[in-house]
Amino acid sequence: MIGLDASFSVIDTHTAGHPTRVILSGVPKLEGASVLEKRDDFRRRFDSLRGLLLHEPRGHAAMVGLVPVPSTVADYGAFFISSYVYLDMCGHGTIGLAKTLASTGQITREQGDSFTLETPAGVVTVGLVWSHDGALSAVRIRNVPSFIGIEGLKVQSEPFGTVSTDIVYGGMWYALVDADELGLSLTPENASRLMTLGSELKLAIKKSIAGDPRFSGAVPPSVLFYSDNAPGEATHFLVLESNKFDRSPCGTGTAARVAMLDRKGQLKPDGSYIAKNILGVPFIARVVERPDAAVVVEIEGMAHLVAHSTILLENSDPLRQGFLCK
Repeated sequence: MIGLDASFSVIDTHTAGHPTRVILSGVPKLEGASVLEKRDDFRRRFDSLRGLLLHEPRGHAAMVGLVPVPSTVADYGAFFISSYVYLDMCGHGTIGLAKTLASTGQITREQGDSFTLETPAGVVTVGLVWSHDGALSAVRIRNVPSFIGIEGLKVQSEPFGTVSTDIVYGGMWYALVDADELGLSLTPENASRLMTLGSELKLAIKKSIAGDPRFSGAVPPSVLFYSDNAPGEATHFLVLESNKFDRSPCGTGTAARVAMLDRKGQLKPDGSYIAKNILGVPFIARVVERPDAAVVVEIEGMAHLVAHSTILLENSDPLRQGFLCK
């Protein structure tokens, strides 16, 4: 008989190509009154599970995990874990959670067209679009407020020299960079080069904003390269690390881009924006509220089922915490 140390029931989905692994069972009970406190308790006591569940050989560098937890202020609670950092908010992951809840029958057309979700960044509303046969056909996230941190920050980064970037919050911090100005092509064939250049630029930005209290304690901004295809439409490529990019257009990154376009008066009259990934799959975003010095953006997309499985850990496994190679 195989000696097992632990097992975890998971459902994997992808949202425009980027994975979400919803962890249904196996995580120990977490302490804390809020989702943020529970997330911090997980990080403090059970961070080794992150490598086990997300890294190779059971996952890969781009895997994102979602841990459902109880909430006292929303219908559901969840926090997000990734291969390198903990995320305060994740758009594609929230869409993946909605698909998972629909696939397990926890949400249905008869129960309504939305639910609330408490995340470490705050409570978001998740709208549900149902088809005539009762299947979930689209998800619309009313995100936390997005706002500008720094407009027109100049940094030095090889091989470009001086690069201009806008630092914008959309649930996480993002550095928005015009790929066309740098002569970069946002295509699948160019992904490795984009990750290398973007990670070097990310380091330069991190050094430039070090000590700025607005970013104290926050995950450093990831670089979101964009290339405008038409008015109100662009291709996105989000560089997370030298070996990791967001396959989706990035939900919270899209919210950040919308906030910047709104600031410059460059949105369509209806406030909408289409963000496509390098595979051509879109998110549709629109401004739905304008609180002081911020905008609330709704991001629409869809996730699809990949697998329903049980992750196992044998007692004898020498790579129980997983591994990542850059």
